[in-house]
Amino acid sequence: MVLSAKQTFSTKIGLFRRNPSSLHQRSPLSLSFPSTTELPKRTVLSVTKPLHLSSLRAKSPLVRPCEAYEADRSEPTPPIGGDDATAEAALETKSEAAKRLKIGIYFATWWALNVVFNIYNKKVLNAYPYPWLTSTLSLAAGSLMMLISWAVGIVETPKTDFDFWKTLFPVAVAHTIGHVAATVSMSKVAVSFTHIIKSGEPAFSVLVSRFILGETFPTSVYLSLIPIIGGCALSALTELNFNMIGFMGAMISNLAFVFRNIFSKKGMKGKSVSGMNYYACLSMLSLLILTPFAIAVEGPQMWVDGWHNALAAVGPQFVWWVLAQSVFYHLYNQVSYMSLDQISPLTFSVGNTMKRISVIVSSIIIFRTPVQPVNALGAAIAILGTFLYSQAKL
Repeated sequence: MVLSAKQTFSTKIGLFRRNPSSLHQRSPLSLSFPSTTELPKRTVLSVTKPLHLSSLRAKSPLVRPCEAYEADRSEPTPPIGGDDATAEAALETKSEAAKRLKIGIYFATWWALNVVFNIYNKKVLNAYPYPWLTSTLSLAAGSLMMLISWAVGIVETPKTDFDFWKTLFPVAVAHTIGHVAATVSMSKVAVSFTHIIKSGEPAFSVLVSRFILGETFPTSVYLSLIPIIGGCALSALTELNFNMIGFMGAMISNLAFVFRNIFSKKGMKGKSVSGMNYYACLSMLSLLILTPFAIAVEGPQMWVDGWHNALAAVGPQFVWWVLAQSVFYHLYNQVSYMSLDQISPLTFSVGNTMKRISVIVSSIIIFRTPVQPVNALGAAIAILGTFLYSQAKL
């Protein structure tokens, strides 16, 4: 029996040596041993290289991948400049998009309110030709609105002192003159003509800065004044309803607003009053300056007589016209100052140019103002020159 068992074991080993593939074909119960030549060689581990166990992950799902931890067993340190930088860039992009949307809303609101103001202002002046009182009511309505806003807490009350009002005073004087002069102009000529002449404000700005303040500008800025002055002159010469008082009112308004901007730039440096509150304070001080002059030039008796005549000609809706032009005047100026808080003066200048285009076109359509082709060409040249001026100042 011993001999038989040895023969059987020898037979199995012999078969395995002759046909190694039979190892894969054997019965589960058969017992076989590989030869020493087929045993895997011993692997010598190197202590100079790291041991990578990534292959174990594919062979066994129970093997946890090896990760490097800090000494306090915290989570693995993320790579520098990876996800954090991407998240920060995405946040900056979203913030920039939100800022552009906000500025776009400001501009659209500014232009829309300005168009509505000019329409109602012209309607009021056609029925009630008292520009000094109309200007006073505009400033009074805005001042009252802001006082109520401060009282109920809708808008934070600005913190001002004597120095603030002292530096604001010349700004208010220039603002008052410019406001009244523009209103006088619109009481005599078409709204479109007034705004065509007022598009020449950059020319006044350069000339005042050059000859009074001694500032110098690049040649491109001076060249941009040629289409501005030429376009305004062409439009004035071909205006069907030309009026010298209306023309001079627009010119004086340009000059006054240039000085207003100069005084604002010099006097408001370092002040922490927001654009909304700044214009509110400007309106209140301008109201105090304008009221005695309005009484002296026109007077209460003329106002009362004109009021009765306007009510008889227009009807009760005339009261709503006066209220609308007063409220919308303050709102469009307030939004413009809020826009100036968010953008550069150059962008504001471009926006102001586009505003004049919307006012000119809308007033021509609504009031059916007769416009000759030459007159329209002059307006287009003047507005183009204003745009070139803003680009040259960049």
